Order: sequence, then structure tokens, then C-alpha cells
Amino acid sequence: MLEEKQVRELAHHWVEAWNAHDLDAIMAHYAESVVLVSPVAVRLLGNPSGTVSGKDALRSYFALGLKAYPQLRFDLLDVMGGLNSVVLYYANQRGSKTGEFMELDSAGKVCRVVANYSA
Repeated sequence: MLEEKQVRELAHHWVEAWNAHDLDAIMAHYAESVVLVSPVAVRLLGNPSGTVSGKDALRSYFALGLKAYPQLRFDLLDVMGGLNSVVLYYANQRGSKTGEFMELDSAGKVCRVVANYSA
């Protein structure tokens, strides 16, 4: 089970990296074999599955997202920890809310992400 301190530190560093638009700092959280599933990936990549596989592909996807949304900013509303996962619940610069389930590997890197957005 993840320690509360570890969960809060991950959430803090993740939000800080995104708000700084620091792609290297963002990518430091992810495993090489990461898989992300997101409705935004459907829109930005034109991929109906919304799936991004591998760290290099994720880096390209995030770079595209930062370019498409130059005012992007996240405000953390809550963070929840599990056995080997966290859920970050946050609002973006427009006030839309997102819940991201992040599964962590044995090294503490995010290996799987499922993003869900307010309707």
C-alpha cells in the first residue's frame, strides 16, 4: 500500500510540472511502458481508442497538448491512494474537472493512466 506522504508528493510534483509546462519534469513520472487512455487523445490524435502506448508516444502527445492549450493549468482538488495506484482529481483553467487513475509500477513510476472528464 502506498504511504500517504508518497501519494501527496506524487500529486504535488505532477501538478507543479504541468503548471510549469515542463515536459521533462512531467515525463519523469512515467514508466517506459506506460499506457494512457483518454478522451482527449481521441480528439488530439484522431485515434478512436484514445490510447497512447509507450513513453516516447506519451511525450509527443503531451507536447501536442501543451501546444494546443497554452493556458493549461491544473488545480488539485483531491488525491486518493490505493495499493499501487493514485487518483488525482483536479480542475483545469476552464473549471472542467478531471479524475485520473494512475497505476504505479514497482519503481513508483506511472505505468497506466485512465483519464475521466466532467460531462
